[in-house]
Amino acid sequence: MANPVRVAFLGGLGEIGRNCAVVEIDDRLMLLDCGLMFPDEQMPGVDLVLPDFTWLRDNADRVEACVLTHGHEDHTGGLSFLLRELSFPLYGSPLTLGLARSRI
Repeated sequence: MANPVRVAFLGGLGEIGRNCAVVEIDDRLMLLDCGLMFPDEQMPGVDLVLPDFTWLRDNADRVEACVLTHGHEDHTGGLSFLLRELSFPLYGSPLTLGLARSRI
């Protein structure tokens, strides 16, 4: 029997922003978006809220790529932080990739 496909959400569930999911297939990982969230009034002094990248750092050798659905900050804004530590190709439409790369 084939290995199951697993999906883990690092952000974006029950909140607006921080969209980031990881799809695991045959021990390889693919990110689906890597966004940030802007803080609300309950977070004074906080500029940005990022997904917790700890698990990705611990599994960096398994990360194959990141697919970006569109160029909004809540889907691409975390890339500049994650790409300081990990290296992987980005996939998306030309417009989405252009917007994302302009902020990296």
